[in-house]
Amino acid sequence: MISGGKLHLTLACGDYDINRGLIDGTIQPEGIALATVTLPSPERHWRMMRGHEFDLCELSLASYLMLRDQRLHPFIAIPAFPHRRFRHSYIFVNASAGLSAPKDLEGRRVGVRTWQTTAGLWTRGILEEQYGVDLAAIQWIRQDEEDIPFTMPPEFKVTQLRRDQNMNHMLVEGEVDALIYPEIPSAFKQGDPRVRRLFSNAKAEEQRYYRETGHFPLMHTVVAREALLERYPWVATSMLKAFRASKELAWRLMEDPRRVSLAWLRELIEEQREVMGRDPWPYDLPSNRKGLETMIRYSHRQGMIQQPMAPEELFFPPSLEEMPVGYV
Repeated sequence: MISGGKLHLTLACGDYDINRGLIDGTIQPEGIALATVTLPSPERHWRMMRGHEFDLCELSLASYLMLRDQRLHPFIAIPAFPHRRFRHSYIFVNASAGLSAPKDLEGRRVGVRTWQTTAGLWTRGILEEQYGVDLAAIQWIRQDEEDIPFTMPPEFKVTQLRRDQNMNHMLVEGEVDALIYPEIPSAFKQGDPRVRRLFSNAKAEEQRYYRETGHFPLMHTVVAREALLERYPWVATSMLKAFRASKELAWRLMEDPRRVSLAWLRELIEEQREVMGRDPWPYDLPSNRKGLETMIRYSHRQGMIQQPMAPEELFFPPSLEEMPVGYV
């Protein structure tokens, strides 16, 4: 709907610092009156995929690859990536299971939320490609039903939990040996000594992985209704510019030590810049091509998509064009 000279649109996204400018209205997309709803990931993704409830939405990249592969929903992305996360820190093991290295997972019972979560996609790919883990030798235990139905390759052994079973409890009690999860399980948060990380120094392992591969794993992108962009193609560029502006605002605010109550904030920022440069969250295709190609390869290998695709196929073409910088 257009009123007051602006197109009224809805955006669902996560409540992150790099989205804050869009959430609180500090950043106004050109020509758009934006109503922003902040929702946690599982609910946000489910509502967009099932109910198409928003005009634009931050969405799981693994799910988006499946949607494009199956041609299920009329969404198309712009090259904004509001969520990334290293995943070595999110492999948890029962402390009594005798697991000290990735290869030790072979022959064991390993829990996942679903097979198609982006966190699981990356972690399995990293385990196989970086550490030589045979994914087919693991007994996979799945907590939830898949968001998008697909046929699991027969080489992977996956068992579905009952609704009354609890993955966190099973890890603590040793009913599963390890857990690959999008977030930190409650037992670990509470300091239960029966649960620990597989990597004793996960941060160092993640930094080594980044230096070796250049990957800061992509988790989410931003999708829009394809019909919306066909009617108003300028929306893609306007929203991409707004996401970039919101991110830049977050970086500027973060550099003010009065805004974040961490004693060694400056040292953390300097350490990150030394390892990853000033902006490890680029919103464009060229900077993310290698990461997207890796995700597509992992998704195909793990049975989530039937055909590999080029990264360009994922995005609304005008949003990939490099805009002029203006006069200098």
